[in-house]
Amino acid sequence: MKPDKQQHIFEEWIALHRGLLFKVVRSYAFNSHDQDDLFQEIATQLWNSVPGYRGDSAVTTWIYRVALYSAMGWSKKENRHRDNQRTLLADNRLLLQQASPENPQLEWLYEQISKLDEIERSLTLLMLDGFSYREIGDTMGISETYVGVKLNRIKKRLTEYSEQEDRHGI
Repeated sequence: MKPDKQQHIFEEWIALHRGLLFKVVRSYAFNSHDQDDLFQEIATQLWNSVPGYRGDSAVTTWIYRVALYSAMGWSKKENRHRDNQRTLLADNRLLLQQASPENPQLEWLYEQISKLDEIERSLTLLMLDGFSYREIGDTMGISETYVGVKLNRIKKRLTEYSEQEDRHGI
C-alpha cells in the first residue's frame, strides 16, 4: 500500500471513529497523561494495521479489535510499571477522588468498568456501543453464547453493586 493511501485511510478512520477510540482509552487509562499515552499507542497500532485490513469485517469491528488489543497490551505493561510505584498510584487515587464528576452516573459506570478484568471490560464497551453478541464474539474471538453468558453476569453484578450503593447511601 502506498503511504499516501495509508495516510488517507488512517486519517479517515481517526476522524470517523474518534469517539470509539476515546471510550476504549477512558476505560483503560484513568488520568489524562495515561490517556494521552494510550491514545498514541492505539493510533500507532491502528496506523500499522491499515495495510492489513482486507474488508472481511466492518471497519468499526477492525478498529475496535485493534484498539482493545492495544489497550490490553498497554494495560499489562503499565500494571507491571505501576507495581513498582504503588505509592504514586495511591497518591493518584487521592487526587482522582477529589475531582467532582460532571455526571455522577457516568463516572460511576466508568469506575465499575475499570474494575472488570480486561475481557469483561472489552465486552462491556462493545455492548455499550450497540454491537450484537455475534459482532462482539467476532471481534473478541469467542463464541456468541459465551458473550451472552459473560454480559449477563456483568449486568447482574453491576446491578447488585448499584443496589448496594443505593441501600447504603453511597
